[in-house]
Amino acid sequence: MTGAGKRLVVLISGRGSNLQAIIEANRQGRLRADLAAVISNNSGAAGLRYARDAGIPAEVIDHRAFSTREAFDDALQQAIDRHRPDLVVLAGFMRILGRRFIDHYVGRMINIHPSLLPRFTGLNTHRRAIEAGAREHGATVHFVTHDVDGGPHIIQARVPVLPDDTPESLAQRVLEQEHRIFPLAISWFCQNRLSLHNGKVLLDRAIRPEQGLSG
Repeated sequence: MTGAGKRLVVLISGRGSNLQAIIEANRQGRLRADLAAVISNNSGAAGLRYARDAGIPAEVIDHRAFSTREAFDDALQQAIDRHRPDLVVLAGFMRILGRRFIDHYVGRMINIHPSLLPRFTGLNTHRRAIEAGAREHGATVHFVTHDVDGGPHIIQARVPVLPDDTPESLAQRVLEQEHRIFPLAISWFCQNRLSLHNGKVLLDRAIRPEQGLSG
């Protein structure tokens, strides 16, 4: 999907619902980006069809075909760089990336995580939030750094944890907020409003506090 703005490469591993939200936001003119490519580490990723249906080049770099994480990272980086991206977007990309790879894209790679970071890094965040008795939960968009799920926050969205919530019901409400804040953060980058400077998130050239919008 070609536009006049920043070039984006989106990485996915699964169903691609955040990719779908990004594609729709771009169709509506909220991003004005050039979705240059979608790359997955999983040939069975359902989200690949969203890319193909939208006319976006889609490619698979299967991590299982490589003997080391470094070899996979190198192949993935080469595939990404062929598209000359301004921003690399991790939209449900379920691989831990190495330091050299991350350093190559520092300040131009963002991720979305389904929790109010720094709480509940890693997997199974919705179940863990319920088991911990959390009163609120949510999602965080952040720049990617060497610390897994530990990069500087760009934006958060919050939802209440209800007394009768299951991991599935909570996940659905959080996902609705992911689909709102991820395209918003990307639009800030595409408009040259968002950057990373000395480990701090700048929005409109002001340091952005590590707190989010209410869901």
